[in-house]
Amino acid sequence: MNAEIIAVGSELLTPARVDTNSLFLTAQLNLLGVEVTGKMVVGDDVERLAAAVGAALRSEILILTGGLGPTEDDVTREAVARALGRKLVYSEEICRMIEERFRRMGRPMAEINRRQAYILEGAEVLANPNGTAPGQWLVEGGRVVMLLPGPPPELEPMFLNYCLPRLKKIVPPQLIRTRCYRVAGMGESDLDQLIAPVYKRYANPVTTILAAPGDVQIHLRSRAEDETQAENLLAELGAQIESLLGDKIYSRDGRPLEAVVGDLLRARQATVSVAESCTGGLLASRLTAEPGSSDFFVGGFLVYTNHLKTALAGVPADLLTDHGAVSEPVAEALAIGARQRTGSTYALAVTGIAGPSGGSQARPVGTVIIGLASPSECFSRQYHFLGDRTRVRILATQYALDLLRRELIKS
Repeated sequence: MNAEIIAVGSELLTPARVDTNSLFLTAQLNLLGVEVTGKMVVGDDVERLAAAVGAALRSEILILTGGLGPTEDDVTREAVARALGRKLVYSEEICRMIEERFRRMGRPMAEINRRQAYILEGAEVLANPNGTAPGQWLVEGGRVVMLLPGPPPELEPMFLNYCLPRLKKIVPPQLIRTRCYRVAGMGESDLDQLIAPVYKRYANPVTTILAAPGDVQIHLRSRAEDETQAENLLAELGAQIESLLGDKIYSRDGRPLEAVVGDLLRARQATVSVAESCTGGLLASRLTAEPGSSDFFVGGFLVYTNHLKTALAGVPADLLTDHGAVSEPVAEALAIGARQRTGSTYALAVTGIAGPSGGSQARPVGTVIIGLASPSECFSRQYHFLGDRTRVRILATQYALDLLRRELIKS
């Protein structure tokens, strides 16, 4: 079965509010094996909302969140009634329940709260002990339509206590299982060109590719009647993708690169330090974002100026003069200095030109050089990243971490 979610409220179309209800509902529906095929945010407009409801009835389940309050801009009831051709029926019993809630709060009920006592003809009322807006459940042409309040403290218990038990009775036995591969050092288009001939042969699992700077995610979603079948479907397609991508895959469970690197260091009882110039502490920040990072992260140096490259990391002044701060010899000297001065097993160094100014013909903006010192060697890699300052700095940390990951899996 498929589901669609419509979040109602003009406030959700502003940068100040985010629709978190749909994330909660999607997770709950997926546990039942229900695929969410569409999500939409619609403002407080009866005509637009009625049209959206009519279109969403292509799915077996439709959930509307918000717009059940007492004010004139709460139009969900009216819009759904218009879309389904049903009347709104006033319920004196519900009105008394709302009045009683206000009495318990020591407040008189405003006259406009009577609007919340209107129920779609034929709908079941869903109690709301945490607010004044009752929910509604109805069936239209074999499709389920749910009207739920917008505040999460009201929506979540209402869905769990009243909607979920009803859904379990009508949803066929089915479950959804997922797998998330994360890939470093490969662009989205190159990756898709390589694996598309494989995943396009499968309607189940469904494959989705998401890209971020230096990090491509491959999401597989299988649907089956039991867990064994679902996992077998993932394993069949996953094995083919793994064969094509090899060690470019750094995670098979969605974990970020810094978590994977941390685990590899722990497993080898090894540590890492950093010497950062253009990344200004971002690399250390990613490593220390992991719980228990004190197991593997020693510390490091922010060496933004040439003076501190020499004073803190021990880079010879003549090396900076002869080669420049953005060079392979300096990147390697930074890594060696960080490793020696902190006593870490490995050290990463990053130097570059993040922009938007400071580049030259020989070293254009986006040039980044990463040095890696290990117990047995020291080497560097030069990269040319495109994009703004933020993107260049993020890519630099991603490539530095992946360089260390590849060194660790060799040992």
